[in-house]
Amino acid sequence: MKKIMLVCAAGMSTSLLVTKMEAAAKEVGDEIKIFALPISDGEKKLHEVDCVLLGPQVRFQKAQIEKLVADAGLDLPIDVINMKDYGMMNGKAVYEFALNLMKK
Repeated sequence: MKKIMLVCAAGMSTSLLVTKMEAAAKEVGDEIKIFALPISDGEKKLHEVDCVLLGPQVRFQKAQIEKLVADAGLDLPIDVINMKDYGMMNGKAVYEFALNLMKK
């Protein structure tokens, strides 16, 4: 089972997006675990996930997460969620974005 972690400033605003992404996954019959954490907690979970998506409000921390991943010897796709999709809570678009990242 694939695991997608969303990180944001406090982990709260992303919870609604997680619910919508889970609904999009269920709609296509995918079994996937999606969860959201504040960036400080997310750093500790890097070994447990297949993809990391950052909320637009923490985009400035992408390089820091990439360094942590590289230093740990992990090969994880990491990217920032599109601001429009995040603002519209477009779970389907964000889920498809994560799937495409994991295919690379």
